[in-house]
Amino acid sequence: MGERRYRVLLVMTHPVQYISPILREIARHPRLDVLTAYCSLQGAEAAMDDEFGVSIAWDTPLLEGYRWVQISNRSLRPGLGRFFGLMNPGLLKLIRSGKFDAVVNLTGYVYATFWIGLMAAKLCGVPLIFGADANELARRDGKKWKIPVKKSLWPEIFGFADVVVAPSSGGVRLMRSLGIPLERIVLIPYAVGNAWWAEQAAQVDRAAVRAEWSIPADAAVLLFCGKLQPWKRPLDVLRAFARASAPESVLVIAGDGPLRPALEAEAKSLGVAERVRFLGFVNQTQLPAVYRSSDLFVLSSQYESFGVVVNEAMLCGCPVVVSDRVGARFDLVREGQTGFVYPAGNAEALSAILREVLPDRSRLQKMGCAARERMNVWSPREHIAGFLEAIEKAVRLRQHKQP
Repeated sequence: MGERRYRVLLVMTHPVQYISPILREIARHPRLDVLTAYCSLQGAEAAMDDEFGVSIAWDTPLLEGYRWVQISNRSLRPGLGRFFGLMNPGLLKLIRSGKFDAVVNLTGYVYATFWIGLMAAKLCGVPLIFGADANELARRDGKKWKIPVKKSLWPEIFGFADVVVAPSSGGVRLMRSLGIPLERIVLIPYAVGNAWWAEQAAQVDRAAVRAEWSIPADAAVLLFCGKLQPWKRPLDVLRAFARASAPESVLVIAGDGPLRPALEAEAKSLGVAERVRFLGFVNQTQLPAVYRSSDLFVLSSQYESFGVVVNEAMLCGCPVVVSDRVGARFDLVREGQTGFVYPAGNAEALSAILREVLPDRSRLQKMGCAARERMNVWSPREHIAGFLEAIEKAVRLRQHKQP
């Protein structure tokens, strides 16, 4: 007799460009029959992105290669970022009639729909799996009053789950600190479509891309890629780059947002404008060329629950420097091997790293190879294994609870 096949409902807020490839991988797994329920299709359609400051339509397929449904949103003010922005009562009917072995609710307790899904799973006796992508209680808004509130409420909220999932070892550590037993926690690595990134990176002509950027082929290229928002702290990167005074180096900034005028003005003020390139918003299919044509990637965020841009850069052979508020540091950044970690907001510490490594092309190349190798075991394969483990554990624990 073959191993059991599980019918699973995966509830998500909206389509996400780096999660869709994982869903296609899951759809091919012989032991998983997954239906993805979207509470909104925001992201799959062209729309203004307030944080990028431009209209965005992702140029990779978000809704192809796996089964999905849209649950009608009955909110009076629909949208992401508000508790009542997602109100999907149809989730109750879907769970009640779907004969699912487990429900994986990834909408988050900050939405009303999360509680609808939780209530539906409990009423129907279906094992429930959910978690948080956080690795610490503090958040990027810096509001300290939220920390004791979360410390008090989160153990109660996560107590509703049969199994709690975390995308990093830092997340597992956080769940343990809240008193959740280790046997109820499963690590599901925050992965991207590794094969696609590696294949695309292998086809990049670095010299041609750098020529488009008006950058010499032998220059050291430092990359910042992300939304030009205060919490991403791109000004730290610019100031550290200028302070490092690394010869024959160029800073490439890929992304857009409200800080772009300030960054352009600061580059002129610091006297490095001729060594800084602003690419603007770069869509998904163009990113492999950007990463592959760079020598070092910086993610300087004040808070980043994980930061899958780190995955993307490393898959393209680009070592990374991340702040100590980036969740990917726990599992992907090996100091001096695949990258470096520095204190968030400390431009001097970042500058010291840049001053040390940017002139050393041979070292950067070795680190790039190590970064790529690290991703061999942080991939959709490990993600799906964790996903399946969480389902099996939730089903088993629920069966033990039954009289």
